[in-house]
Amino acid sequence: MTGGMAFEALNNAAQMKTNFIIVLNDNNMSIEHNVGGLSKYLSGIRTADVYTDIKEGISSKLERVPGGDFIIDTLRRTKNGIKQLLIPGMFFEDLGITYLGPVDGHNITELTEVFEDAKKVRGAVLVHVRTIKGKGYSPAEENPVKFHGVGPFDKMTGELYKNGDLNYSEVFGRAMTVIGKENPRVAAITAAMPDGTGLRMFADRFPNRFFDVGIAEQHCVTFAAGLAASGLIPVVAVYSSFLQRAYDQILHDVCIQKMHVVFAIDRAGLVGKDGETHQGLFDLSYLSIIPEMTVMAPKNKWELIDMLQFAVDFDGPVALRYPRGKAYDGFGEIRNPVEYGKGEYLFEEEGIVLIAVGSMVKWADKVRHRLKDLGYSCSLINARFIKPVDEDLIREAAKCHKLLVTMEENVLAGGFGQRIEHMVLEERLDVDVMTVSLPDEYIEQGDFKSLKHEINLDEDTISAEIITRFIGE
Repeated sequence: MTGGMAFEALNNAAQMKTNFIIVLNDNNMSIEHNVGGLSKYLSGIRTADVYTDIKEGISSKLERVPGGDFIIDTLRRTKNGIKQLLIPGMFFEDLGITYLGPVDGHNITELTEVFEDAKKVRGAVLVHVRTIKGKGYSPAEENPVKFHGVGPFDKMTGELYKNGDLNYSEVFGRAMTVIGKENPRVAAITAAMPDGTGLRMFADRFPNRFFDVGIAEQHCVTFAAGLAASGLIPVVAVYSSFLQRAYDQILHDVCIQKMHVVFAIDRAGLVGKDGETHQGLFDLSYLSIIPEMTVMAPKNKWELIDMLQFAVDFDGPVALRYPRGKAYDGFGEIRNPVEYGKGEYLFEEEGIVLIAVGSMVKWADKVRHRLKDLGYSCSLINARFIKPVDEDLIREAAKCHKLLVTMEENVLAGGFGQRIEHMVLEERLDVDVMTVSLPDEYIEQGDFKSLKHEINLDEDTISAEIITRFIGE
């Protein structure tokens, strides 16, 4: 209900002249606990039981006295006035939508009765159903946030199985807290996901600089633009697939205005078992085409920290995308300063060069080792910046390699690989380009290893395709 489309739909539904039933499932939760004015309104409207009890009690007594039917009819015609006294706002009724409830969503008898009544309404009717998130499993009832999206756990105790390694969200959250301590202008914004994005520590430490806007990504981005205009440095922490909802706001409210807003884009690339609605397949494409936007991706956990600091110190819109899961700790010995628009060689040889984006550096290193075992010389470049592309590095690589292979966890269309292909073609560089990317399709859920094998993104398949392409030269 915190998203704008819900209100647009209610406004449209109020015009209907035929029966149209809307179910408001109210468990006082979004992904995390609800926030904001609408949450307070729904908390107040749950006192509607008082109104229902009083109405039924009065009607029952008046039916027994002479003239009682006339009084009941009069009261019925003035019911909205009574409701206004006992139910705060009467928001739905004022819109022209009949309101029924609240009703216990775990009581089948009550639900059946209220839906039978709802079916008789000519026009839109909203049934307010109260439920308990995690009902029936006490650990989930006690901690609904943790069990919203949960990995393996002990079903007897509800304790999650964890390997103790930090994930990228946790690394980001810790870095934000350190930066927030050093820079009082830094603010953090989330759309109902303080825990999911790793911002809980920042929220607890700096409550006056932390903002949870609820599930309202469009408002989240425009709100960030407003904070930037007032002199703060807002960091918007959001999942890649959810940021898509705010594309117009990114373009018009942030980038056209050249606002210094940092987008910390979590769950970029494959997200595994969260499934096709959550796969972060498109962010490199939809962000890179926007003027004024800078886009980065770290190779490991240390580079995430360094890039976040770079983004905070930057001047203008900047996006930092990183994957779900354990934070990669490879190449810890290579921690070069982040320089605007510059990539870096991790290994420099000849013949084949792999140019990897962010999370794909780890997989490119596996591919490189496979190629080396098979007798092929291979360089490895960490792109670092997707926009702007390090064109000088590409030109240099083209001089001493026959095959240039781009690797990204993003669809091909509009992605990093196509930008490199376009540059090579436009400048007529003497090098062949091969792109490795996600397929142009919605990818279903599954574990990372199985998904990569299914979409030909595993090191065996990639290595074989590179050798075929290289030999063909």
